Amino acid sequence: MSAGTAVHLQSGDDIDANTVKMSRELRVLPGNSGAARREVLTSAEVLERAQRFPRLRYMGSKYRLLPHLERVFAQVGGTTAVDAFSGSGVVSYLLKAQGFQVTSNDFLNFPSVIARATVQNSSVRLDDETVETILGPPADDRDFIQSTFDGLYFTTEDRKFLDSAWSHIDRITGYKKDIAIAALVLSAARKQPRGVFTFTDSTRYADGRRDLQLSLREHFRERVAAYNAVVFSNKLRSQSLRGDVLDIPTRAPDIAYLDPPYAPPRDDNDYIKRYHFLEGLSVYWRDVKIMENTKTKKLEKRYTPFAYKRTIENALSGTFEHFKDAGAIVLSYSSNAIPGEERIVELLGQFKSLVEVVSIDHKYHFGTHAAATRRDVSEFLFIGRDE
Repeated sequence: MSAGTAVHLQSGDDIDANTVKMSRELRVLPGNSGAARREVLTSAEVLERAQRFPRLRYMGSKYRLLPHLERVFAQVGGTTAVDAFSGSGVVSYLLKAQGFQVTSNDFLNFPSVIARATVQNSSVRLDDETVETILGPPADDRDFIQSTFDGLYFTTEDRKFLDSAWSHIDRITGYKKDIAIAALVLSAARKQPRGVFTFTDSTRYADGRRDLQLSLREHFRERVAAYNAVVFSNKLRSQSLRGDVLDIPTRAPDIAYLDPPYAPPRDDNDYIKRYHFLEGLSVYWRDVKIMENTKTKKLEKRYTPFAYKRTIENALSGTFEHFKDAGAIVLSYSSNAIPGEERIVELLGQFKSLVEVVSIDHKYHFGTHAAATRRDVSEFLFIGRDE
């Protein structure tokens, strides 16, 4: 197939005047027993629902880009979608709110738990009795977090609570367990300054924010309530996976949304380095290896070809090929990353005959070191389709 035709659009332009837009009509959705019916929400209603999703500070998170993504997804249309790099989970949740049957995937565990609790789960909430049990006295005498991270993160009482909470979470199953873990992860992320675990001296960034003042016990109660509040059913069975993008079995959805790690020209995009504590917490450090020689007690780095300049193009090309039968491939990428816009159009054009590019002004925080700054960049949305 020859390279696709690139069409440049501003973020407010229609993708294609002939695309089928979502309506508010009640319609029967295929594949549902009993011909279940549901109302397709307006764009404003979809965004209102998606913007209530509990916010996790996450590198490359798309919370601020939800209006643009909602518009693109609505104009592409369809009923099935893959979110191949789910991260914070908010885009998977947006797609669910738009009425898609969603396959959500990430190579880390804690994003997959969040998506399982909020995207795959359509009805289960964590009841008050179970919450009070988790907040109560410990069920056993475990102290792994207290001893392993002594003096590194949080207060002694906070670390004691994490061990105690897990003594109860280990006895819970199903979506209730997923919600409990998701709430625990979000509690830790909110309590840690800047939401990353690349440093251990939290006093450097203490700015008086409420999130930093609350105990993890208080955080947990609030975070459970937040996740409970966003559980809903769109009458379709979505799923959350954990694994490599090329192992996702759904290869021909109406929309394949790709938000891979961006390969920066400098610094790095190592998610394990930044969020190792959250990843370990989500499994209580079972089947993961702590690098004991590191001050932050980070986990062993997991290789991803998206992280390196020498492998990023092959990684993107292989992913495009994997989803070549999708109705549309929608890729988020930054102007401050490698490869550049023209090269991505060329790569995507090998599998889709028409490539449209939407440019959105945005700010990203690159790096977590002291000299890192917020930079004005463009967020590109590449929409590849067959004419």
